[in-house]
Amino acid sequence: MNIHKIREDFPILSRTVYGKPLVYLDNGATTQKPRLVIDSIVDEYYSVNANVHRGVHFLSQQATELHEASRETVRQFINARSTREVIFTRGTTESINLIVSSFGEEFMQEGDEVIVSVMEHHSNIVPWQLLAARKGIAIKVIPMNDKGELLLEEYENLFSERTKIVSVTQVSNVLGTINPVKEMIATAHAHGVPVMIDGAQSIPHMKVDVQDLDADFFVFSGHKIYGPTGIGVLYGKEDWLERLPPYQGGGEMIQSVSFEKTVFGELPFKFEAGTPDYIATTGLAKALDYVTGIGLDPIALHEHELTVYAMQRLKEIPNMRIFGEAEHKSSVISFLVGDIHHLDLGTLLDRLGIAVRTGHHCAEPLMRRLGIEGTVRASFAVYNTKEEVDALVAGIERVSKMF
Repeated sequence: MNIHKIREDFPILSRTVYGKPLVYLDNGATTQKPRLVIDSIVDEYYSVNANVHRGVHFLSQQATELHEASRETVRQFINARSTREVIFTRGTTESINLIVSSFGEEFMQEGDEVIVSVMEHHSNIVPWQLLAARKGIAIKVIPMNDKGELLLEEYENLFSERTKIVSVTQVSNVLGTINPVKEMIATAHAHGVPVMIDGAQSIPHMKVDVQDLDADFFVFSGHKIYGPTGIGVLYGKEDWLERLPPYQGGGEMIQSVSFEKTVFGELPFKFEAGTPDYIATTGLAKALDYVTGIGLDPIALHEHELTVYAMQRLKEIPNMRIFGEAEHKSSVISFLVGDIHHLDLGTLLDRLGIAVRTGHHCAEPLMRRLGIEGTVRASFAVYNTKEEVDALVAGIERVSKMF
């Protein structure tokens, strides 16, 4: 894999920040976009822009073909059985809210339970809390050990006859922990309980096969995997999606409407009210094709080597505290150095051209479990290099001396 050739595909990586070369290590928040994704967005607006599905004219039919071809690209990428199981949303957050709303409405009553983990992103906590306020459901939390690994025996003990669904992240956006979701799904299914997997942090870094996982629902965002913002995916097993009520009403999601009765459309359109972002779906498909072209195995190997190297280098720094040392870890490293506030460290690294994320990373319950307010987070992508890790380490050492 030629990293320097890959970097040439991402125009933004050649810019400078405060007169320094950009070192972009905030990929957990969003990835940069390759030229072919940006070009596809521009090209479609210039040459094919028309609303999809409803039009008989040439442009509308062309746009519809591109949009539905993108759905097939997603289906292949995650190995869903059918495009009927691929719902386009605005991102992971909307996908989770859709399931919480529709599943909660149909299948959960007061006193019923959802199981989540201590390392969830707020987008997999707050929607359940809103449902709890509305319907009186209970939220049960899988604990973890100090390395950042979920305690699977404790997880099994959380199930009761009131457990209706499990909703967990495949990869922690703070710790980088890769959770054994296939095993966790099997456990849930043994109790007759469906599972939703948050794949926002796993989809760019590893092969995801929803049939192999046997996930009932799987959600991810386009912008985390080199695609546009504002587009995401909800995969759901067809039999589950057929049973769920629509999340939103409007155009596109209906078969017929009268003032007496509405008949909803077929899958996947039942869950896609209004005009979809058909430009972004093409951009997402191009991004997935780009990743497929490089190969997820080479990407995973490169990012693993980079993470191992970064962990070794960071541990050379005096007073370094790294949070999350699970045996199975993705390309995310959260850390603090001595008593330096995470915001100060991040701000000063920025002046050196190094982009990292600081704060609680939308995971405040996890921060409380760790006994801290926040961390600095470096997260890697396919285009990052060992030289950039060295720049990060040199930057931290320089900032440390100032304190």
